[in-house]
Amino acid sequence: MRKYLFPSGAQLFLIFCISLFTSCSVSKQISRSAKKAIEDPSLANAHVGISIFEPATGKYWFNYQGDKYFTPASNTKLATCYVALKYLGDSLTGVLKAENDTAIYLIPTGDPTFLHPDFRNQPVYDLLKNTNKKIYISDGNWQSEAWGMGWSWDDYNEDYQPERSPLPMYGNVLKWVQDNNNTKEPAVIYSLPEVNWNVNFNPVNAKNFSVYRNISSNVYRITQGKEKFKEIEVPFVTNGIKTALELLPDTIHKTVELISPEKFQQLTRQLNLNFNPVKSQAVDSFLKITMHRSDNLYAEQSLLMVSERLLGVMNEERILDTLLNTDYKDLPQKPKWVGGSGLSHYNLFSPQDLVTVLNKMKNDFGLDRMKTILATGNTGTLTHYYKADSGYIYAKTGTLSGVVSLSGYLLTRKNKQLIFSVLINNHNTSAATVRRTVEKFIDNLRNKF
Repeated sequence: MRKYLFPSGAQLFLIFCISLFTSCSVSKQISRSAKKAIEDPSLANAHVGISIFEPATGKYWFNYQGDKYFTPASNTKLATCYVALKYLGDSLTGVLKAENDTAIYLIPTGDPTFLHPDFRNQPVYDLLKNTNKKIYISDGNWQSEAWGMGWSWDDYNEDYQPERSPLPMYGNVLKWVQDNNNTKEPAVIYSLPEVNWNVNFNPVNAKNFSVYRNISSNVYRITQGKEKFKEIEVPFVTNGIKTALELLPDTIHKTVELISPEKFQQLTRQLNLNFNPVKSQAVDSFLKITMHRSDNLYAEQSLLMVSERLLGVMNEERILDTLLNTDYKDLPQKPKWVGGSGLSHYNLFSPQDLVTVLNKMKNDFGLDRMKTILATGNTGTLTHYYKADSGYIYAKTGTLSGVVSLSGYLLTRKNKQLIFSVLINNHNTSAATVRRTVEKFIDNLRNKF
């Protein structure tokens, strides 16, 4: 007869003590490493939060102000990425389409990949280009604004802050090109796409080529520089859907008529129109670019696409309230979440919140899938960082004035899988210096455990 040996009460207590001692030992070691980072001159006067979590045991190895609120900058994109993976399916919906014998009727969905140079395959463009039917569109589901709450108004001219819109085109930016390779002739300056908007040229040349747009209209001031070749991307004023409909005729060589929401609803009922999705890009390919490049427009429009899918309208305030009370009701500290990209200082998340989001992504979609979306060492926004840890760290960076953040997955030397979040606010040195301090802390974590 096989004998089964069960641990005695004393043995169980010993196992518990060893486990507790090991846990305390790990926490103390991390604490010493964290103390060095926090006391580094780059962080000495900053507000720092650190959470280290082991999914296998469901326990935190370390928390330093992990339950406190921080402005997370582009770590906000992690929260957006999760809901995009959950609700957008395998492919983005470019537009919703219904048609009869004479016309095509369209509802925009906020897809930012339309005519974007990131994607050669353009199903919505092919549809519009190849049809002989009249094309009608309505923007009655647009209930948002071009700028998000808390965006810096004086960044309107920067390529990282394009306006949001119901039907983005070309990433909602113009690419201005100065080609001065033929030094015997004046520089050639042109835009992609070509537009007939007002352009004022500075009569005096400068060292650097520059393009500035009027804050409220598509009027540009251009100064020629000494560069032989230079490209500058400048966001254009979208005016909701109006600028897109201004640009479309030159692109597809036919007009698209805008119909009021009331008339569009009336036609939908009269003609018994049934709208179906026109698929555009693979969601994972789109999100990989979003996270690797930390693309703000892609992230903002992702949230609006989720809103359109769940609520039938593009309204970030409503969708954020919905998500915080459903998918994110279990976050340790309820965030203040105001937009998809992290451009706003109004966003407030705790390190434990971001650890929880990352754990939800791993559990719901698998770590292997997340590895294809998040940047690893020396790629994406981690370029020049974690070069030795390529394939061992998968994370999202975040940067605003006074803010540096890093949250993601880490495989240690002893094959421990960890989820970490390091949020730093109110530093008063260069972001690169702070990132190097964080890198030393993460490297030490990986090498010791």
